[in-house]
Formats: sequence, structure tokens, C-alpha cells
Amino acid sequence: MIIVDTALRRRAEEGRPIRVAVIGAGFMARGLVNQITNSTPGMTVSAIVNRTVGKAETAYREAGITQFRPVSTPAETERAIGADVPVLTDDFRAVIGAEQIEAVVDATGAVEYGCQLAVAAIEHGKHLILMNAEVDGTVGPLLSRRAGAAGIVLTGCDGDQPGVQLNLVRFVRGIGLRPLVCGNIKGLQDPYRTPTTQQAFAERWGQDPRMVTSFADGTKISFEQALVANATGMTVARRGMLGRDHRGHIDELTTMYDVAELERLGGVVDYTVGSRPGPGVFVLATQDDPRQRHYLDLYKLGPGPLYSFYTPYHLCHFEVPQTVARAVLFGDAAIAPLGAPTVEVVATAKRELAAGDVLDGLGGYDSYGVAERADLTATDGLLPIGVAEGCTVRHAIAKDTVLRYADVELPGGRLVDRLRTEQAAELPVGQPAAQLAEV
Repeated sequence: MIIVDTALRRRAEEGRPIRVAVIGAGFMARGLVNQITNSTPGMTVSAIVNRTVGKAETAYREAGITQFRPVSTPAETERAIGADVPVLTDDFRAVIGAEQIEAVVDATGAVEYGCQLAVAAIEHGKHLILMNAEVDGTVGPLLSRRAGAAGIVLTGCDGDQPGVQLNLVRFVRGIGLRPLVCGNIKGLQDPYRTPTTQQAFAERWGQDPRMVTSFADGTKISFEQALVANATGMTVARRGMLGRDHRGHIDELTTMYDVAELERLGGVVDYTVGSRPGPGVFVLATQDDPRQRHYLDLYKLGPGPLYSFYTPYHLCHFEVPQTVARAVLFGDAAIAPLGAPTVEVVATAKRELAAGDVLDGLGGYDSYGVAERADLTATDGLLPIGVAEGCTVRHAIAKDTVLRYADVELPGGRLVDRLRTEQAAELPVGQPAAQLAEV
């Protein structure tokens, strides 16, 4: 996004940096605070919110910021920002209500908390950048619709795989091709990983074992590809996606899909394990014009009908400031739902569950997420994994069984459940034009 750096430089020259509030102070959030502070002229972190305030202090100090002020009200935040002093707090309401904050980044990964944050950000007219795919994949379509009505941008982010895929989709469409597969390249996929198995890896990199587990057990990639599907209108070829174990180059996938089937489905989201070059993303696209296919063959993309495009990396928090600038300065979302969801992420038993068990959260011991068609999720009453935490199991459930709402008792009083109900009413899931073939 070359145009973004010019616009940011102008804000820096004018002494009007984009003022950002970062919600969360975990591994990725700390990297983002550092990136904005030390590598993004024209943007500044004016507030960090974390339920453990000491971690917010750590985030500032790691970025080289030693002067900051605790606040508890929007008025206190306004006064501090007016004096060019960044703030920290354990209450996001003290920040979101401040007029000078232009954008809010949710880097928490928490669903219920993220729902509360998103609703508040929309009410206060703040652009919202979600590093929280879990919220986006659970109630993102509704939140995006409401953000648009409020005149603000709600978006996923550059650097995370969904945003990188959508950037690639836009490029491919811009040169006249039709994307038919959007894919993610993984190094590991094991649905039975737990915080115990991932503890050593998490400690090595200073990450949360549960977050690392959600990467390893497939929950995270299911959310990521659901976001891509919902932003493109694509679907899944089958529950859980195809997920090939392909150790060759990603270009070789151009011969592994039935193009007629892809076109009938309107395109699919997918992933591979172990492909090169990883860890990145890919788009397989087609070109209808035989004269243009001739040029593509000349340019070493092969004879078609599928052509491979890929980005061999995703740089996570390094690219998120680009998303903030796109939203604030251009009203542009890196990735956002088109409307009603086409793919959702449903909870699947990671172990034998017994009556009375209370399901733990994402990346835990009890469940993993798989991508499923949204129409089947609705008609079969499947339980989205974004609402599974805290649910009480009603009866014994076998390992690898997809849970249904009828299998659990929901906790009372949650915002996420109310938003799910409203999303179903306002954005009803449409039936696909054709039934999916068995793959």
C-alpha cells in the first residue's frame, strides 16, 4: 500500500498523528505497540488497555516509552492526550469515550470481552481493527453492518493471513482473473493438541499456551478461512476444508482441483500442510480470455486453467499499522464480511465429554473448531466455537463429535449470544445455489 506511507508522512509533517488505542498487552499487542512507536511516523499509541495494568506498563517500556499516565475516565484520557502523555487503564470505556482516539485495535482474542469492546467502539464512532479473528468469525457480519451504518470501518488486519489473502484477491481481480481458491499454508495441524503439549513452544517464544494451541489444533485456521469466505462469498468443499498434506510447491496445486466444481461452488477456502513457500497464503485463479491465457503462459504461470499466486510470508503485527491507516485515512477495510456469513466455525469435541462438563475456552482441552457451511450450521443447530466457552454439557458426547446447541446449556446474560440472535435475524443465511458434491 504505497499510498499509505505518503498519507502517514503528511500526518507526521502536520503534527497530527493518528491516535490509536491498543486493547490487550499480550505477545502480539506488545509487538504492535513497538512497531507503531518506533517504525510508523504519523501514528502514535495514545492508550493501552489491559485487565492487568502491569502488562500495559510492560508494553510501553518495551517500546521505549517511560512516561505514561493511569486513567479511569474519558476526561482523564483527553487531558493526558492533550499533554502528549499516553495512558493506560484496565477499562476500555475510559479510552473509547475519548474524542481524540481515532482507531481502536482489539488484540485480545477474547470473544465476550471483544463483543463488548466492539459494540462500544461502534457506539463511539471509532474505527475498529480486529486482531481478534474469534470475534470476527462469530459475530463479524453483524458488527460490520452496524459499523458501516455508523460511518466507521470495522476490519481485519494486514499481516494476519486473512488480510494477506484479501490483498492477494484484490490484486488477482485487478489483473482480470477470477479467484477460485483462497488458501493458507500451515506447518502443523493436529486437532488433539492441548496447552500441555504446546507449553514448551509457548515458553520458548513468550506466547500464551492456549493461543498457541488454537493455532496447532486447527481452530485458528478455521476462523481465518471463515473470514476469507465471508469476505469473498466463497464456501468450503467439505466440513473442515480439504486440508491437503502437500509437501511440494504451492504451484503444484493448480492440477489438484476440479475447476468446474470450484466454479459451481463459487470458489472455496482451503489450507495445506507443509507446502512451500511457507508460511504464507495463496490464491488460485482462472482467466476466461484465451488471448490473456497465452500471455500468462509466456510469463511462466503455466497453461491454466488455474494460475497460482502467493505471498510467501505474513508479518502479523508489522503490517497492522497499514490497516489502521487504511481505515482512518481512506475508509478502506483490509477484510470485511460481504453480508450474511457463508462459513462458520463449529465446536468439535477434542475428548470424550461427560454430562456436567463446563467447556473451556479456545485453545483448551475440550474442543477444537472446524470450518462448516453457514447454512448447515444454521439448519443443523451446530454450536459455534466462539460461544462454546462456559457452556455446560447436557449428556455424554463422543470425541470428534460436532456439538449442537441442543447438547449444551448456555451461560446466562452474555452479549455474544444476544448478538448471534440478532445476526441470524438481520442477516439470515441464504441457501447455496447447488448442493455440495461429496469430496
